[in-house]
Amino acid sequence: MLLETERLALRRFTRGDADDLFELDGDPLVMRFLNGGKPTPREIVDAEVLPRFMGFDRRLPGFGFWAAIEKASGDFVGWFSLRPLHESTPVAASLGFRLRSAFWGQGLATEGAQAIVRVAFTELGVGRVIATTYEANLASRRVLEKIGMSLVRRYRMTAEDLRGIDTFHVDSYELWDGDDLEYSLRRDEWAALRHPEDRAT
Repeated sequence: MLLETERLALRRFTRGDADDLFELDGDPLVMRFLNGGKPTPREIVDAEVLPRFMGFDRRLPGFGFWAAIEKASGDFVGWFSLRPLHESTPVAASLGFRLRSAFWGQGLATEGAQAIVRVAFTELGVGRVIATTYEANLASRRVLEKIGMSLVRRYRMTAEDLRGIDTFHVDSYELWDGDDLEYSLRRDEWAALRHPEDRAT
């Protein structure tokens, strides 16, 4: 599945994306709120991260991970994801994204996230999209608010909670002083926010 926005092309991952993923997860700025800034080892990228990204769509068509490419330059920007909270009944799904620090502050995270949310509500039958972030991660919080999501829950995640959640350094994870935050957007709320030209779709 290929999705396009004004500046991004979103496509499924291939084996050829391993170098870009390794570079992305090797940036301490990118990994700061995930594990304190530690890089993901190349063997983990090759054996765990990339196969997981590539295999998700085969299990649950339409959901999964998209590689984001800047159309003007052809450069790898990062990735976006949409995962059902419960694979047996994908009525609610979790939005995720991770961008290279060189592309921060340009509105690309908002642009890509909007495209993924649109697919969730118009093509996949999702009734609610959630996203989680950390209280101190102000940039991610701004992206979620810009696409219409509202803060619905504060909680404290433990290292045990992180196992199996897209974090590959759980044993070295340092909990932050602030809360973990959950944002939410229902399909009817999203419909009320849409631009007039989108309402016919």
